[in-house]
Amino acid sequence: MTADTARAAQKQTHVIHPGILREYDIRGTVGDTLREEDCYFIGRAFGTMVKRRGGKKVVVGYDGRESSPAFSANVMRGLTDCGLDVENIGMGPTPMVYFAMKTRGMDAAVVVTGSHSPLSYNGIKMAYQSGPFYGAMVQEIGKLAAAGDFESGAGHITQADVQDAYVARMMADYHGTRDLSVAWDCGNGATGEIIRRLVKKLPGKHVLLFDDIDGTFPNHHPDPTVAKNLVDLQKSVRDNGCDIGIGFDGDGDRVGAVDADGNILWADIIMAVYAAEVLKTHPGAHVIADVKCSRVLFDEIERLGGKPVMWNTGHSLIKARALELKSPLAGELAGHICFADKYYGFDDGPYCAVRLLDILSRSAKPLSALVAHLPKMQNTPEVRFHVPAERKFKIAPEILARLRAENAADVSINDIDGVRVTTPDGWWLMRASNTEDVLTVRAEGFNAEGLEKLKAQLVSELAQSGIASPF
Repeated sequence: MTADTARAAQKQTHVIHPGILREYDIRGTVGDTLREEDCYFIGRAFGTMVKRRGGKKVVVGYDGRESSPAFSANVMRGLTDCGLDVENIGMGPTPMVYFAMKTRGMDAAVVVTGSHSPLSYNGIKMAYQSGPFYGAMVQEIGKLAAAGDFESGAGHITQADVQDAYVARMMADYHGTRDLSVAWDCGNGATGEIIRRLVKKLPGKHVLLFDDIDGTFPNHHPDPTVAKNLVDLQKSVRDNGCDIGIGFDGDGDRVGAVDADGNILWADIIMAVYAAEVLKTHPGAHVIADVKCSRVLFDEIERLGGKPVMWNTGHSLIKARALELKSPLAGELAGHICFADKYYGFDDGPYCAVRLLDILSRSAKPLSALVAHLPKMQNTPEVRFHVPAERKFKIAPEILARLRAENAADVSINDIDGVRVTTPDGWWLMRASNTEDVLTVRAEGFNAEGLEKLKAQLVSELAQSGIASPF
């Protein structure tokens, strides 16, 4: 047997379920589409990609889901079998792993996390030191595994605790001048221990909700973009007379907030608060937000002297665009907000919380007053509904063709990600999810009457494409 034949005989191949290779990360059903064996080969494939880029070291962490420790162990085994050295920082939020990558000389990062997905799911997020990992890069994982086209070697695993360093770095950008009373809802997600350490450093009074990390999420689902998940936080703010409430998703890369009266500030309005601060030191800078964000945000960025950029939905796409434009601030309605101003440009819920508390503490006003000047639009929530997979990406082109044929003078169309239509009444959006067989729709009007007109237009366009109204 020749040496080449021997190598071929030893080649390991593995088929990764194509449905788990998504636009921004890997996400599958535990024990079905995503198993421990899959995690080994995902680690092996990603490690191969890192090594072929000249990388040598990868940091790995995981969230509080019950399957995450075992999944993480298999990912690390795959990475070391490529010859990469791994630094295992254990359980914690996704941004803590990104922080370790940026500050500890790592070439890449892997986080085993199901984020805010249902309990039966788990997943894997990856990043390069130079930027996000998404799209075709994720698909390459499947191709390398199927071909058995792996690098080989014998790397080593070391343990590291970066929690105190991570908290210290966040505190470096806190310059508050008055004590605040803050309620924190960790949702039993991966931020719990970090927030415990953080509030010991922050002045003021702090009330912690559900800070025990528990991957069964016994209290409520960890997704601060859904109003029902903020009910406990709203109650705590009112009961304790807090100035603000902060909530996180399951892996801590998204943030939500409520004011002293319990009113929800969605991520686009939070970004308007940040923009007022960031554009003082970055005048004329690009500020990026996704197509689902309110026109209030885009108008406010322009009023403040910035350059508003409407971009595709998806945290990886937002981060990539922010790198390209050297944007100091970027984010999306889903709560992924990225600071390159003073920070590293990745989405970090706890860091965003610190920046919001810093702004509020240095102001003599309550949080509600910081956004009181913004127009009060009438809007729908983000509505998601199932469509057949074969129709998902065909609906937007159909709607675009009809609207362009009509050529209405008072209608503006943005097709960067689905269809966003602006009229004198406001705007409406229809886009297809990159990760699920769903459409997302949203509408926002200057008043209730205008909102109803916008919804009627959207319903009509969907009906003409054979889609029943979600409203």
